Amino acid sequence: MMKKMYMFGLFLAIPFILNSQEADTVQSLWNREGMVSLNVSQVSFRNWSAGGSNSVSYNSFLNYKANYKRDRISWENSLDLAYGILNQAEQKAIKSDDKIDFSSKFGRSLTEKLLYSGLISFRSQFADGYSKPTDEEIISAFMAPAYLVMSLGMDYQPNNKLTFFLSPLTGKTTFVLDEYLSNAGAFGVDPGKKAKSEFGGFFKAVFQTDLLENVSLQTKLDLFSNYLDKPKNWDVNWDTQILLKVNQYISGNIFTQLIYDEDILLENEDAPGTSSPKIQFKQLLGLGFSYKF
Repeated sequence: MMKKMYMFGLFLAIPFILNSQEADTVQSLWNREGMVSLNVSQVSFRNWSAGGSNSVSYNSFLNYKANYKRDRISWENSLDLAYGILNQAEQKAIKSDDKIDFSSKFGRSLTEKLLYSGLISFRSQFADGYSKPTDEEIISAFMAPAYLVMSLGMDYQPNNKLTFFLSPLTGKTTFVLDEYLSNAGAFGVDPGKKAKSEFGGFFKAVFQTDLLENVSLQTKLDLFSNYLDKPKNWDVNWDTQILLKVNQYISGNIFTQLIYDEDILLENEDAPGTSSPKIQFKQLLGLGFSYKF
């Protein structure tokens, strides 16, 4: 439990560390911005006839962007971190959210709206994951899985709200560094192997806008097709965040994530003992402290 609370402290400390590195006396070519948030919810019951279970949940996230622009050169970097825990009655605390998502894209302008670009992205998680709070066997862990994507292609930016990146030359590596999950052949790696490499095409779209004065939207869609194995079956990762700003320090957040990956097999509830790829969906709603920097 203490290790998990330390993570929340790290989330709150990161923006102050990042801000301290920027000198105010120098005209910078970098545009930096970010937000850190901590949401807390609590439910308790006593002599409640309708029933219920006491619970406390904590959810935190950090969004940070650092973009460089000079003449025909651009370099865009983004980091999204999220972690949440749920403590319910006498059960073991489990995580309710867990994400590490880093992306870096370097480009050189061909025209005003079109760029030659190279992109590197990395996704993983912080902590072990379990199917149920009572389970002893993990189903995921740090770097199990982790996804590294390296692409070369073209970037189309029709305006400052929307970008499209298309790459016909993309390498995708799936890492499963946990010994137990590796031996089980989880996430598409061969049993006993630590990584799986794929080669294919990649598409990424990012859209962000202000829906209202204090309501902003950002959505990111990643698609990958493996040329060497079932190229018609696209891997999908779609993140959406809606931020509702109440005042300088209070905000509401809505997060959704949709994933589809042929290599991730989930148990079929109607046919125990069998598994198949499925659409995965996560939704998170929170209200709490936020700090924009």
